[in-house]
Amino acid sequence: MSSYRRDIDGLRAIAVLPVVLYHAGLGFRGGYVGVDVFFVISGYLIVGLIHQQMVEGRFSFLEFYGRRIRRLYPALFVVLAATTAWAVARMLWVDLVGYAQSLISALVYVSNIFFYAQTGYFTEDATIKPLLHTWSL
Repeated sequence: MSSYRRDIDGLRAIAVLPVVLYHAGLGFRGGYVGVDVFFVISGYLIVGLIHQQMVEGRFSFLEFYGRRIRRLYPALFVVLAATTAWAVARMLWVDLVGYAQSLISALVYVSNIFFYAQTGYFTEDATIKPLLHTWSL
């Protein structure tokens, strides 16, 4: 899937709207619908890319994840550094232990599994989990 798809960009533009409205604090509910649409689009694009490479006989699992790491880790490190500085300055010691666990899960791309086992996304204690949004496909 190397060709640019304007229709998919249009869907992404539509999908971002409920997410922005939810986080704007305007009382809009259902921002998660936009996130779900992003998941579907991402899955579609990733599977299409893998399928194309497999048909051409050039798919490599290690190269696939290597590209993802090179693309995503720089921004992830900035987020983790900023949230770690915030956590050390603002969290209680007992909460820092949980933060450290979530930090490790984010580094190895399993934070969605970690948080699923720990808490719900919309529960009250979710507000003290600064890395709750670090899930990845």
